Amino acid sequence: MVAIPIALPRERTSVDYLSYARTVFSSEPCSMQVIGGESGGRLRYFDSTDIRRRLGNLTAGGKFDVLVCDFIYPAGLIDWTLPCPKILFTHNVEAQLWKQQFEAASHPLKKLLYWREWRTLSEAERGYARKADHVVTVSEQNRVFFANFVNPERISTIATGVDIDFFQPADCAPSHSMVFTGSMDWTPNQQGILFFASEILPHIHAEVPDADLWIVGRYPSREIQQLAGPRIHVTGRVDDIRPFLERSTVYIVPLRSGSGTRIKIFEAMAVGKAVVSTALGAEGLPVTHGQNILIADDPREFARSVVRILRDRELAARLGRNARALVEKHFAWKTAASQFETILQETAGKPVIARKTA
Repeated sequence: MVAIPIALPRERTSVDYLSYARTVFSSEPCSMQVIGGESGGRLRYFDSTDIRRRLGNLTAGGKFDVLVCDFIYPAGLIDWTLPCPKILFTHNVEAQLWKQQFEAASHPLKKLLYWREWRTLSEAERGYARKADHVVTVSEQNRVFFANFVNPERISTIATGVDIDFFQPADCAPSHSMVFTGSMDWTPNQQGILFFASEILPHIHAEVPDADLWIVGRYPSREIQQLAGPRIHVTGRVDDIRPFLERSTVYIVPLRSGSGTRIKIFEAMAVGKAVVSTALGAEGLPVTHGQNILIADDPREFARSVVRILRDRELAARLGRNARALVEKHFAWKTAASQFETILQETAGKPVIARKTA
């Protein structure tokens, strides 16, 4: 393995703003030049010159059975005319995330920037998917999207897996705690937890005044940090999310934007937690409302579902047991790894798609 460290600055500087401004006038998506794009107020830079050089030396010096491009963002670093087969592993339909931000934005400048990113990233996403010998998606919805412009025979879906040995149920004292985990510099997570705090949590506190909310994840924005108080705890980055999952009774997924599948739900389910999610938050997962999860989109209904679990320990335990059983049967790492291994072997054995050099 060849690892190239990438520096992730914690705060945006004037240099960041200037660099971002220069990318606006490019025909390429800004988020492919600045990995992560405008994510939670931080830009994530990488030395593309160094990476291109080292990747070029690596591919020139050896014969590879298959090349895997993980996410769309590094696709511009790859020489797609290389003779080995190539797989594009998509974890979202990234352009859809920018479309959702464009539709939700009210500030004219942000709306313009989000619109531009949505349109340019749409073209890039389609173009690189067509160049790939095979495309891997993580949900049926995403597979259907890519099938609009890629031969369906060149698309496979692998459900996101979870390490069920690392995430295991633990005996903890009953509590009135709720938990949300995830990178808090990802816009859908930010929007979801802010919506929960303003529109849902007050209804929960009206019924269960001592209910605690734990927001666990790196890089919380200033707006999220300002939520912290006697009943809302904002941790920032933690080394291990399991203790926070274990001591909470309800895992919440109040997402209102995003795509792909939700590894956070699988992790919570593997720990045997009762999960309450929006329909979009659980999109792409073969879950059943009332059996292994509770689904609610209306704020008051979401709050009622959380309160039911906080008050009914038997319901919480039953949802948690069923959730763990679902993950064990269908979403363990070994299952996903076996599926991906099959795709690698099949792709490596097929002729490479003929491509133009320009």
